Amino acid sequence: MLKKALTIAGSDSGGGAGIQADLKTFMALGVYGASVITALTAQNTLGVRAVELLTPALVTAQIEAVLDDIGADAVKTGMLGSAAIIEAVAASVQRYQVQRLVIDPVMVAKSGDRLLAEDAVHALRERLLPLALLITPNLPEAGVLLGRRVVREDDMERAARDLHALGPRYVLLKGGHLPADDDVVDLLYDGARFHELRSARIPTRHTHGTGCTYSAAIAALLAGGALVESAVHDARDYLLGAIAHAEAIGGGQSPVHHLYRGCRSES
Repeated sequence: MLKKALTIAGSDSGGGAGIQADLKTFMALGVYGASVITALTAQNTLGVRAVELLTPALVTAQIEAVLDDIGADAVKTGMLGSAAIIEAVAASVQRYQVQRLVIDPVMVAKSGDRLLAEDAVHALRERLLPLALLITPNLPEAGVLLGRRVVREDDMERAARDLHALGPRYVLLKGGHLPADDDVVDLLYDGARFHELRSARIPTRHTHGTGCTYSAAIAALLAGGALVESAVHDARDYLLGAIAHAEAIGGGQSPVHHLYRGCRSES
């Protein structure tokens, strides 16, 4: 039976992140993808030009339309934008008893543009994180959630413990923002033990949508029945390949190549 995943996130008109990246990732990993749009953004590889949030009522209506009919074996969230939308999503997650919820706490775009209102951080921390199977913050996002800077590899274990105390069953703390001459280190924590994932940094600027793609890949693999540790490991392998095969698109920070496994390079 075809497995299904649902993404609740913002739309990226440039196609590299958000809903578009999530649906490409679901397709690449053989999972049927459905979507709930929380925000419309006018953006490209150079930055975000405009953002307009949808109403919480319309976000709820989309969730209900999908889950009442199609269902979802896993759900992931990305850009949520406001406290009211976070509250609407949390209420729906509880109502539908979503078990495999992956939260990517999107706060800032690669270009530096803010994607989450200041007053929404409290709602994210208090209402949604406790419902998550897994959260996937990068170091700046972890810093915002914890109210302190998380910038070094030495900070990561303590940060993962403190994030876990906010309620999610697993924390994947992503180390892509570590100093550029270091390896990339991600840390998975289940409340009892740490699992380190380390790899050499890929020398490229084409990394738009990496966070969305990583969390979407995890959600797709969870939808297929994988356990969390296995899903994280395999999703990371997929992401590294998507980064390595990325090509220049536009004049700024290009997206990763979501469909690289099914494409052949032209000679």
